[in-house]
Amino acid sequence: MPLQKRATKHQPLYNDLGFTILEMQPLTPDLSQPLPDFGSLVQGRRSIRRYQARPIDPRLLETLLEAAIWAPSAHNRQPWRFCVVTSDAAKQALSARMAEHWRADLGGDGADPAFIERRVAISHARMTGAAALVLAAVSMIDMDIYPDQRRSQAEWTMAVQSTALACQNLLLAAHQAGLGACWMCAPLFVPELVRNVLQLPLDWQPQALITLGYPAEEKTKERAPLASRVVWR
Repeated sequence: MPLQKRATKHQPLYNDLGFTILEMQPLTPDLSQPLPDFGSLVQGRRSIRRYQARPIDPRLLETLLEAAIWAPSAHNRQPWRFCVVTSDAAKQALSARMAEHWRADLGGDGADPAFIERRVAISHARMTGAAALVLAAVSMIDMDIYPDQRRSQAEWTMAVQSTALACQNLLLAAHQAGLGACWMCAPLFVPELVRNVLQLPLDWQPQALITLGYPAEEKTKERAPLASRVVWR
């Protein structure tokens, strides 16, 4: 009886990033060193906010997006949508329009004007200094429709979760490729503005902005102990 597809040895899928696909040879896991390569990849990724003045080859950007779309998704509907922003004019326009709203929000909160301008300047430098921006959006056009709020909300949450999984693939692929990246959730506060500036379809609901570039800084971070975040039953 032929072997079924299982966890396996690897063959290259994307040579430039070293991604792999599964073969059909069964593999007994070595629990003394579980997931050594993947563990290094995951634990080595950091949010990088400063970048070199160096463009990213469009072919590499496409490879990152290809990695993103192989994430699992609810009902396999693949609700993620991506807009890649590489032109200086588009980055400047998006940053400027988002800054206007952020100033207004912070001013309404009673924040000190000098503090507001510092925050806005940092965000502007991050967005315009990146070689590329990837806007991640959700589309409900292929998701199930329900007559009640409870199931409709669950369907929306599943679509958002699916898109977040795709973004994690993209972030890990970027790190594997030697790029720095940072996940920004600012589009959630101004989704219509982002959609209008980037001229996106009406069913695209912006969720996150991922800045990408060759790192101009190094970061180290720790995680809370596993036991503080996990329960076993």
